[in-house]
Amino acid sequence: MPELEGIYTIWLRETKRYVRYRSRILTSVVTPLLWLLIFGTGLGSAIRFGGIPGGYQAFIYPGIIGQTILFTTIFSGLSVIMDRQYGFLKEIMVAPISRPSIVLGKSLGIGTAALIQGVILLLLSFVVGVQMTVVAFIISIVLIIIISLGFAGLGLLIASLTDSMEGFNLIMSFIVLPIFLLSGALFPVTGLPTWLQFAVYLDPLTYGVDALRSVILNQSALPLELSTLVISAFALLMIFVSAYMFTKREQGLM
Repeated sequence: MPELEGIYTIWLRETKRYVRYRSRILTSVVTPLLWLLIFGTGLGSAIRFGGIPGGYQAFIYPGIIGQTILFTTIFSGLSVIMDRQYGFLKEIMVAPISRPSIVLGKSLGIGTAALIQGVILLLLSFVVGVQMTVVAFIISIVLIIIISLGFAGLGLLIASLTDSMEGFNLIMSFIVLPIFLLSGALFPVTGLPTWLQFAVYLDPLTYGVDALRSVILNQSALPLELSTLVISAFALLMIFVSAYMFTKREQGLM
């Protein structure tokens, strides 16, 4: 029970921190809509993209959801650095709960923020002409939760190895953009050159975007079961590795 209470308390703190900043929620929804409406319309008018109702805008719609999850979860790792600088992290570390529970609580809180944004985007599917069924909506929420936990763990892992916000942002700039561009969010992953296809399938977000595209648009390059298995394994791996590194780092500082 103390472990569950500790996880719940940390999750609640992270969630309240996100909900209190309504401007953050607004900008996190407006930005992907701008991608869909401006980038999707502009590039969609330059290329012919048939086979999907809604055209190119509908094709990149699952990818933009993946982009929103990626940016929200990884950059939320900054909260660890802020807590460390303001001394709040030391108070958490002396609490009678395990280090993995601390990481899990923060991951769930970060994942909740990404889930809120993902649900809003799912409800706005009509903007790009996508018909969202109840079954697709529910399955998409499950996939968003799994993807969020994986990249939240990655963000916490990087934050546990970084001392400053500047260093964190520098590392993120070299990680986030390649992960997004190689995920197939903006282009089909089939028919690519061998070297590029190899890089694409090393990207965990590729499987998340493909799973969302399979559920929402009924089109995918990989079986849904395989994509779900990969993103689930990635989420578990990131949670365990970030918990291990977080424990080593914070014990060394105390």
